[in-house]
Amino acid sequence: MPVENTQIRLAARPTGLPKASDWNISKTPLAQPSDGEFLAQTFYLSLDPAMRGWMNEGKSYIEPVALGEVMRCGGVARVIASRHDAYQVGDWVAGITGVQAYWLSDGHGVSKIDPEAAPLPKFLSVLGMPGMTAYFGLLDIGKPAPGETLVVSGAAGAVGSIVGQIGKIKDCRVIGIAGGARKCTYLTEELGFDAAIDYKADDIDASLARHCPGGIDVYFDNIGGSLLDSVLARLRLHARICVCGAISQYNNTQGIRGPSNYLSLLVNRARMEGFVVFDYANRYLDAIRAMSTWMRESRLQSREHIVQGIESFPETLLMLFDGRNFGKLIIQVADPQ
Repeated sequence: MPVENTQIRLAARPTGLPKASDWNISKTPLAQPSDGEFLAQTFYLSLDPAMRGWMNEGKSYIEPVALGEVMRCGGVARVIASRHDAYQVGDWVAGITGVQAYWLSDGHGVSKIDPEAAPLPKFLSVLGMPGMTAYFGLLDIGKPAPGETLVVSGAAGAVGSIVGQIGKIKDCRVIGIAGGARKCTYLTEELGFDAAIDYKADDIDASLARHCPGGIDVYFDNIGGSLLDSVLARLRLHARICVCGAISQYNNTQGIRGPSNYLSLLVNRARMEGFVVFDYANRYLDAIRAMSTWMRESRLQSREHIVQGIESFPETLLMLFDGRNFGKLIIQVADPQ
Protein backbone atom coordinates (compact mmCIF):
# COMPACT_ATOMS: atom_id res chain seq x y z
CA MET A 1 0.00 0.00 0.00
CA PRO A 2 1.44 3.43 -0.95
CA VAL A 3 1.98 5.94 1.84
CA GLU A 4 1.51 9.25 0.04
CA ASN A 5 -0.74 10.86 -2.54
CA THR A 6 0.26 13.25 -5.32
CA GLN A 7 -2.33 16.04 -5.60
CA ILE A 8 -2.70 19.13 -7.82
CA ARG A 9 -4.32 21.97 -5.85
CA LEU A 10 -5.60 25.36 -7.01
CA ALA A 11 -3.21 27.93 -5.56
CA ALA A 12 -4.58 31.10 -7.21
CA ARG A 13 -7.50 32.10 -9.41
CA PRO A 14 -6.16 32.52 -12.96
CA THR A 15 -6.38 35.73 -14.93
CA GLY A 16 -6.51 34.71 -18.57
CA LEU A 17 -4.79 31.40 -19.28
CA PRO A 18 -3.83 29.41 -16.17
CA LYS A 19 -0.11 29.55 -15.42
CA ALA A 20 2.24 27.36 -13.41
CA SER A 21 2.00 29.56 -10.30
CA ASP A 22 -1.77 28.96 -10.16
CA TRP A 23 -1.08 25.38 -9.08
CA ASN A 24 0.49 23.64 -6.14
CA ILE A 25 1.75 20.08 -6.63
CA SER A 26 1.82 18.42 -3.22
CA LYS A 27 2.66 15.06 -1.66
CA THR A 28 0.29 14.31 1.21
CA PRO A 29 -0.13 11.32 3.54
CA LEU A 30 -2.49 8.80 2.01
CA ALA A 31 -5.85 8.77 3.80
CA GLN A 32 -7.50 5.46 4.64
CA PRO A 33 -11.22 4.77 4.25
CA SER A 34 -13.62 5.08 7.16
CA ASP A 35 -16.95 3.26 7.38
CA GLY A 36 -18.94 3.92 4.18
CA GLU A 37 -15.88 4.92 2.14
CA PHE A 38 -13.45 3.36 -0.31
CA LEU A 39 -9.94 4.24 -1.49
CA ALA A 40 -9.13 3.94 -5.20
CA GLN A 41 -6.02 4.36 -7.31
CA THR A 42 -6.53 6.79 -10.19
CA PHE A 43 -5.41 5.62 -13.64
CA TYR A 44 -6.91 8.17 -16.05
CA LEU A 45 -7.97 11.80 -15.62
CA SER A 46 -10.31 13.75 -17.90
CA LEU A 47 -9.30 17.29 -18.92
CA ASP A 48 -12.25 19.37 -20.11
CA PRO A 49 -12.79 23.04 -21.07
CA ALA A 50 -15.38 23.36 -18.28
CA MET A 51 -12.52 23.12 -15.77
CA ARG A 52 -11.53 26.68 -16.64
CA GLY A 53 -14.88 27.97 -15.42
CA TRP A 54 -14.63 25.96 -12.21
CA MET A 55 -11.52 27.95 -11.28
CA ASN A 56 -13.39 31.26 -11.26
CA GLU A 57 -15.11 32.70 -8.24
CA GLY A 58 -18.76 33.62 -8.63
CA LYS A 59 -22.17 32.10 -9.26
CA SER A 60 -22.33 29.26 -11.75
CA TYR A 61 -24.04 25.90 -12.23
CA ILE A 62 -21.53 24.37 -9.79
CA GLU A 63 -19.54 25.65 -6.84
CA PRO A 64 -16.08 26.95 -7.80
CA VAL A 65 -13.04 25.02 -6.68
CA ALA A 66 -11.85 26.67 -3.48
CA LEU A 67 -8.28 27.92 -3.18
CA GLY A 68 -6.15 25.17 -1.70
CA GLU A 69 -8.53 22.41 -2.82
CA VAL A 70 -7.63 19.53 -5.12
CA MET A 71 -8.62 20.57 -8.65
CA ARG A 72 -11.92 19.02 -9.68
CA CYS A 73 -11.96 16.60 -12.60
CA GLY A 74 -13.40 13.29 -13.65
CA GLY A 75 -11.39 10.11 -13.65
CA VAL A 76 -11.24 6.34 -13.85
CA ALA A 77 -9.90 4.45 -10.84
CA ARG A 78 -9.68 0.98 -9.25
CA VAL A 79 -10.70 0.30 -5.65
CA ILE A 80 -7.72 -0.78 -3.51
CA ALA A 81 -9.29 -0.62 -0.03
CA SER A 82 -12.95 -0.50 0.97
CA ARG A 83 -15.26 -0.11 3.93
CA HIS A 84 -18.22 0.55 1.65
CA ASP A 85 -20.75 -2.25 1.13
CA ALA A 86 -21.30 -1.46 -2.56
CA TYR A 87 -17.64 -1.29 -3.64
CA GLN A 88 -15.16 -4.11 -3.37
CA VAL A 89 -11.40 -4.21 -3.82
CA GLY A 90 -10.70 -4.61 -7.54
CA ASP A 91 -13.83 -2.78 -8.74
CA TRP A 92 -13.27 -0.28 -11.56
CA VAL A 93 -15.11 3.00 -11.04
CA ALA A 94 -15.61 6.40 -12.67
CA GLY A 95 -16.45 9.64 -10.90
CA ILE A 96 -15.15 13.04 -9.83
CA THR A 97 -11.77 11.86 -8.65
CA GLY A 98 -9.99 15.23 -8.64
CA VAL A 99 -6.47 15.64 -10.00
CA GLN A 100 -4.77 13.21 -7.65
CA ALA A 101 -3.15 9.80 -7.72
CA TYR A 102 -5.47 8.29 -5.09
CA TRP A 103 -9.12 9.05 -4.39
CA LEU A 104 -11.11 8.64 -1.19
CA SER A 105 -14.87 8.49 -1.87
CA ASP A 106 -18.16 7.84 -0.08
CA GLY A 107 -19.64 6.53 -3.33
CA HIS A 108 -21.67 9.64 -4.17
CA GLY A 109 -21.81 10.15 -7.93
CA VAL A 110 -19.69 7.07 -8.58
CA SER A 111 -20.40 4.53 -11.33
CA LYS A 112 -18.97 1.05 -11.65
CA ILE A 113 -17.52 0.37 -15.09
CA ASP A 114 -16.59 -2.79 -16.93
CA PRO A 115 -13.12 -2.74 -18.54
CA GLU A 116 -14.18 -5.71 -20.67
CA ALA A 117 -16.92 -3.62 -22.30
CA ALA A 118 -14.63 -0.89 -23.64
CA PRO A 119 -11.07 0.41 -23.18
CA LEU A 120 -10.84 2.41 -19.96
CA PRO A 121 -10.24 5.83 -21.61
CA LYS A 122 -13.56 5.45 -23.47
CA PHE A 123 -15.33 5.89 -20.11
CA LEU A 124 -13.97 9.46 -20.06
CA SER A 125 -14.86 10.19 -23.68
CA VAL A 126 -17.71 8.68 -25.65
CA LEU A 127 -19.07 6.74 -22.63
CA GLY A 128 -18.30 9.55 -20.19
CA MET A 129 -19.20 13.19 -19.70
CA PRO A 130 -18.35 14.31 -23.29
CA GLY A 131 -20.54 11.58 -24.74
CA MET A 132 -23.39 12.38 -22.37
CA THR A 133 -23.05 16.08 -23.24
CA ALA A 134 -23.21 15.36 -26.96
CA TYR A 135 -26.13 12.94 -26.68
CA PHE A 136 -28.46 15.02 -24.51
CA GLY A 137 -27.42 18.40 -25.85
CA LEU A 138 -28.10 17.44 -29.45
CA LEU A 139 -31.13 15.19 -29.03
CA ASP A 140 -32.95 16.99 -26.19
CA ILE A 141 -32.04 20.60 -26.99
CA GLY A 142 -31.30 20.50 -30.73
CA LYS A 143 -33.98 17.96 -31.65
CA PRO A 144 -32.54 17.26 -35.12
CA ALA A 145 -34.86 15.91 -37.81
CA PRO A 146 -33.88 13.89 -40.90
CA GLY A 147 -32.72 16.12 -43.75
CA GLU A 148 -31.91 19.10 -41.53
CA THR A 149 -28.56 20.90 -41.60
CA LEU A 150 -26.51 20.62 -38.41
CA VAL A 151 -23.42 22.77 -37.84
CA VAL A 152 -21.01 21.87 -35.02
CA SER A 153 -18.16 24.07 -33.74
CA GLY A 154 -15.19 22.50 -32.00
CA ALA A 155 -16.14 19.56 -34.19
CA ALA A 156 -12.92 17.55 -33.80
CA GLY A 157 -13.07 17.79 -30.02
CA ALA A 158 -14.39 15.26 -27.53
CA VAL A 159 -17.97 16.57 -27.59
CA GLY A 160 -18.22 17.99 -31.11
CA SER A 161 -17.01 14.82 -32.82
CA ILE A 162 -19.72 12.78 -31.08
CA VAL A 163 -22.38 15.40 -31.86
CA GLY A 164 -21.61 15.26 -35.57
CA GLN A 165 -21.70 11.47 -35.69
CA ILE A 166 -25.04 11.35 -33.87
CA GLY A 167 -26.28 13.94 -36.37
CA LYS A 168 -25.37 11.58 -39.21
CA ILE A 169 -27.06 8.67 -37.42
CA LYS A 170 -30.18 10.87 -37.30
CA ASP A 171 -29.88 11.49 -41.07
CA CYS A 172 -28.82 15.13 -40.90
CA ARG A 173 -26.46 16.97 -43.20
CA VAL A 174 -23.51 17.73 -40.90
CA ILE A 175 -20.92 20.50 -41.26
CA GLY A 176 -18.08 20.64 -38.75
CA ILE A 177 -15.92 23.63 -37.86
CA ALA A 178 -12.42 22.76 -36.61
CA GLY A 179 -8.89 24.14 -36.53
CA GLY A 180 -6.43 22.88 -39.13
CA ALA A 181 -6.49 20.76 -42.27
CA ARG A 182 -5.65 17.55 -40.39
CA LYS A 183 -8.68 17.85 -38.14
CA CYS A 184 -10.97 18.78 -41.02
CA THR A 185 -9.82 15.76 -43.01
CA TYR A 186 -10.50 13.57 -39.96
CA LEU A 187 -14.07 14.88 -39.81
CA THR A 188 -14.93 14.17 -43.43
CA GLU A 189 -12.85 11.07 -44.19
CA GLU A 190 -13.07 9.18 -40.87
CA LEU A 191 -16.21 10.43 -39.12
CA GLY A 192 -18.41 10.91 -42.17
CA PHE A 193 -19.20 14.62 -41.87
CA ASP A 194 -20.57 16.06 -45.10
CA ALA A 195 -18.18 19.04 -45.00
CA ALA A 196 -15.64 20.71 -42.73
CA ILE A 197 -14.62 24.34 -42.33
CA ASP A 198 -11.12 25.24 -41.15
CA TYR A 199 -11.57 28.32 -38.95
CA LYS A 200 -7.81 28.95 -39.10
CA ALA A 201 -7.66 29.16 -42.89
CA ASP A 202 -11.15 29.53 -44.37
CA ASP A 203 -13.45 32.53 -44.64
CA ILE A 204 -16.12 31.47 -42.14
CA ASP A 205 -19.00 33.49 -43.60
CA ALA A 206 -18.29 32.44 -47.17
CA SER A 207 -17.82 28.80 -46.14
CA LEU A 208 -21.11 28.71 -44.23
CA ALA A 209 -22.88 30.23 -47.24
CA ARG A 210 -21.35 27.59 -49.53
CA HIS A 211 -22.01 24.57 -47.33
CA CYS A 212 -25.37 25.69 -45.90
CA PRO A 213 -27.11 27.33 -48.89
CA GLY A 214 -30.53 26.74 -47.38
CA GLY A 215 -29.53 27.92 -43.93
CA ILE A 216 -28.79 26.20 -40.61
CA ASP A 217 -31.41 24.24 -38.69
CA VAL A 218 -29.34 23.22 -35.65
CA TYR A 219 -26.11 24.74 -34.34
CA PHE A 220 -24.19 23.01 -31.55
CA ASP A 221 -21.98 25.73 -30.10
CA ASN A 222 -18.77 24.90 -28.27
CA ILE A 223 -16.90 28.07 -29.24
CA GLY A 224 -19.03 31.24 -28.90
CA GLY A 225 -17.57 34.62 -29.88
CA SER A 226 -17.55 35.82 -33.48
CA LEU A 227 -18.28 32.34 -34.79
CA LEU A 228 -21.69 32.43 -33.11
CA ASP A 229 -22.42 35.74 -34.86
CA SER A 230 -21.61 34.16 -38.22
CA VAL A 231 -23.98 31.26 -37.59
CA LEU A 232 -26.77 33.54 -36.37
CA ALA A 233 -26.67 35.24 -39.77
CA ARG A 234 -27.41 31.91 -41.51
CA LEU A 235 -30.29 30.56 -39.40
CA ARG A 236 -33.36 28.98 -40.94
CA LEU A 237 -36.87 29.47 -39.64
CA HIS A 238 -37.34 27.77 -36.23
CA ALA A 239 -33.64 26.96 -35.89
CA ARG A 240 -32.25 25.68 -32.59
CA ILE A 241 -28.92 26.66 -31.05
CA CYS A 242 -27.50 24.37 -28.34
CA VAL A 243 -25.23 26.41 -26.06
CA CYS A 244 -22.76 23.85 -24.74
CA GLY A 245 -19.74 26.10 -24.17
CA ALA A 246 -17.77 29.10 -25.34
CA ILE A 247 -14.11 28.14 -25.19
CA SER A 248 -13.12 31.24 -27.17
CA GLN A 249 -14.23 33.34 -24.18
CA TYR A 250 -13.00 31.37 -21.18
CA ASN A 251 -9.64 33.11 -20.84
CA ASN A 252 -10.75 36.62 -21.79
CA THR A 253 -9.44 39.40 -19.57
CA GLN A 254 -11.70 42.09 -21.10
CA GLY A 255 -15.08 40.49 -20.43
CA ILE A 256 -17.24 38.03 -22.31
CA ARG A 257 -18.21 38.86 -25.89
CA GLY A 258 -21.85 37.99 -26.56
CA PRO A 259 -23.70 37.78 -29.89
CA SER A 260 -24.18 41.14 -31.59
CA ASN A 261 -26.88 40.04 -34.04
CA TYR A 262 -29.11 38.18 -31.60
CA LEU A 263 -32.18 39.69 -33.29
CA SER A 264 -31.77 36.90 -35.85
CA LEU A 265 -33.40 34.73 -33.19
CA LEU A 266 -36.47 36.96 -33.36
CA VAL A 267 -36.59 37.22 -37.14
CA ASN A 268 -36.23 33.46 -37.58
CA ARG A 269 -38.37 32.49 -34.56
CA ALA A 270 -35.31 30.56 -33.43
CA ARG A 271 -34.34 29.28 -29.99
CA MET A 272 -30.97 29.46 -28.24
CA GLU A 273 -30.81 27.33 -25.10
CA GLY A 274 -28.05 26.46 -22.70
CA PHE A 275 -27.79 23.15 -20.88
CA VAL A 276 -25.66 21.40 -18.26
CA VAL A 277 -25.02 17.68 -18.65
CA PHE A 278 -25.35 16.97 -14.92
CA ASP A 279 -29.09 17.71 -15.22
CA TYR A 280 -29.44 14.47 -17.18
CA ALA A 281 -27.65 12.20 -14.69
CA ASN A 282 -30.71 10.01 -14.13
CA ARG A 283 -30.73 9.19 -17.87
CA TYR A 284 -27.03 8.47 -18.41
CA LEU A 285 -27.64 4.72 -18.69
CA ASP A 286 -30.06 5.31 -21.58
CA ALA A 287 -27.38 7.25 -23.45
CA ILE A 288 -24.69 4.67 -22.70
CA ARG A 289 -26.89 1.87 -24.01
CA ALA A 290 -27.68 3.76 -27.22
CA MET A 291 -24.09 4.80 -27.90
CA SER A 292 -22.69 1.37 -27.02
CA THR A 293 -25.02 -0.08 -29.66
CA TRP A 294 -23.87 2.49 -32.23
CA MET A 295 -20.25 1.66 -31.40
CA ARG A 296 -20.85 -2.07 -31.91
CA GLU A 297 -22.48 -1.24 -35.24
CA SER A 298 -19.39 0.84 -36.22
CA ARG A 299 -21.56 3.94 -36.55
CA LEU A 300 -19.86 5.81 -33.70
CA GLN A 301 -16.19 6.16 -32.80
CA SER A 302 -14.06 8.33 -30.57
CA ARG A 303 -10.47 9.48 -30.48
CA GLU A 304 -8.47 9.96 -27.29
CA HIS A 305 -5.33 12.08 -26.86
CA ILE A 306 -3.46 10.62 -23.88
CA VAL A 307 -0.61 12.40 -22.09
CA GLN A 308 1.52 10.67 -19.48
CA GLY A 309 2.00 11.74 -15.86
CA ILE A 310 -0.10 13.60 -13.30
CA GLU A 311 2.58 16.27 -12.83
CA SER A 312 2.14 17.25 -16.50
CA PHE A 313 -1.32 18.61 -15.61
CA PRO A 314 -0.57 22.38 -15.60
CA GLU A 315 0.94 22.30 -19.10
CA THR A 316 -1.38 19.62 -20.51
CA LEU A 317 -4.46 21.62 -19.50
CA LEU A 318 -3.35 24.45 -21.80
CA MET A 319 -3.63 22.14 -24.81
CA LEU A 320 -7.40 22.57 -24.59
CA PHE A 321 -7.12 26.28 -25.31
CA ASP A 322 -4.55 26.33 -28.11
CA GLY A 323 -5.86 23.36 -30.06
CA ARG A 324 -2.86 21.07 -29.59
CA ASN A 325 -5.02 18.15 -28.48
CA PHE A 326 -6.57 15.95 -31.15
CA GLY A 327 -9.51 14.17 -29.55
CA LYS A 328 -10.51 13.74 -25.92
CA LEU A 329 -7.66 14.99 -23.72
CA ILE A 330 -6.74 12.53 -20.96
CA ILE A 331 -3.85 12.18 -18.54
CA GLN A 332 -2.69 8.65 -17.75
CA VAL A 333 -1.63 8.62 -14.11
CA ALA A 334 -0.59 4.98 -13.87
CA ASP A 335 -0.39 1.88 -16.08
CA PRO A 336 -3.45 -0.38 -15.62
CA GLN A 337 -1.30 -3.38 -16.56
